[in-house]
Amino acid sequence: MTHAAGRQSIFITGAASGMGRETARLFNQKGWFVGAFDVDQAGLQALQAELGAENCLALALDVSSKSQYETAVSAFADATEGRMDILFNNAGIAMRGFFDEMPLEDQLRVVQVNLVGVMNGIYTALPLLKATPNALCFTTSSSSATMGMPLIAVYAATKHAVKGLTEALSNEFRRFDVRCADVLPGLIRTGMPSDDLLANAPAGGPFRVIEAIEVAETVWQAYSSDTLHWFVPAELADLDKAAGNTPEILRDKLGKHMTV
Repeated sequence: MTHAAGRQSIFITGAASGMGRETARLFNQKGWFVGAFDVDQAGLQALQAELGAENCLALALDVSSKSQYETAVSAFADATEGRMDILFNNAGIAMRGFFDEMPLEDQLRVVQVNLVGVMNGIYTALPLLKATPNALCFTTSSSSATMGMPLIAVYAATKHAVKGLTEALSNEFRRFDVRCADVLPGLIRTGMPSDDLLANAPAGGPFRVIEAIEVAETVWQAYSSDTLHWFVPAELADLDKAAGNTPEILRDKLGKHMTV
């Protein structure tokens, strides 16, 4: 049976690819025990083979299902003797197009994964976080949580919600000595952005293409910090300020570049 043997441990959703996979690799290199969870079972199997079964618990998980989440957390708790140093709510999906042209059912699926999935994770994992000194509840938000961006309206809405939830829980969970933080990535080279988006990205600035390892390194830094919001790249913090101070100007700039 896979067992953490007293090591620090991280529970990662969306671990089969992209930012989640790079985070699993990095924490494995740092000597942590990794819980890797995703709907992509083939990707999980490949990750576990790479990290070693003694270092990685890999299980299928649809984060929108609370019962599946309970099963995953229970298995993780068995492997770590009830320890969870970091919960990394990373799983997410996106749809691109005009709000009025996409089926409502598809957009509600985005809400179920990106927001309800995060809530499922926090509710289910909280007893383990409370039982672990200096635990961190960490969630992937998005640069679209700085300003609602056209053509990904519902995705942006869920990421705004995640950001707000993180801010609120960062105070509520102080009574448990559990920290909360999030990462707001820009254009990351993962399976989510289209090839066209990546190909047409600017060479510099806040929306240049960033490698997934930079987000993984941010998770590592966040564990030893009390910083609430982590922007990747850091220049996105200026966009967040602009959205708060002059949202109309930013809205109009985004509208000029709107293409399907």
